[in-house]
Amino acid sequence: MLAPAIQAAGPYSYYSVTPCRLVDTRGPIGVNGGPALMSGSPRSFAVWSSPAACGIPSSAQAVTLILTFVTPSQDGFLKIWPYNTTPPSTSNINAPANTPAIANGAIVPLGADPSLQVTVSYGTAVSGTAHVVIDVTGYYQ
Repeated sequence: MLAPAIQAAGPYSYYSVTPCRLVDTRGPIGVNGGPALMSGSPRSFAVWSSPAACGIPSSAQAVTLILTFVTPSQDGFLKIWPYNTTPPSTSNINAPANTPAIANGAIVPLGADPSLQVTVSYGTAVSGTAHVVIDVTGYYQ
């Protein structure tokens, strides 16, 4: 016998959106485009006020993302976290050099910063570059 479904209590509700490309560093240089990420140089991307915006309202408290690591030049990792906060101590995704593409899901709080940005960093033992693609799949508010 199955237990009855119950509604979870919590401060936020989840809203899915049609998957939408928020960032693609393989594209033209611009707000949420190229160039590739340089190892050890975090880069921030707008979620709400980006050219795509992807249906994320300014009242969103967190976003659900698909983070794709594309052709890293060195073995390394990607981290993603709320803008203007301390980076996490763990990575979201790891990949060996020259991996064509590997992806992972992430839930990223948007924090109290009104700019609604996320920060991404590529880490390696030596200098390198990697592309990143970020698709948004939903948000919490």
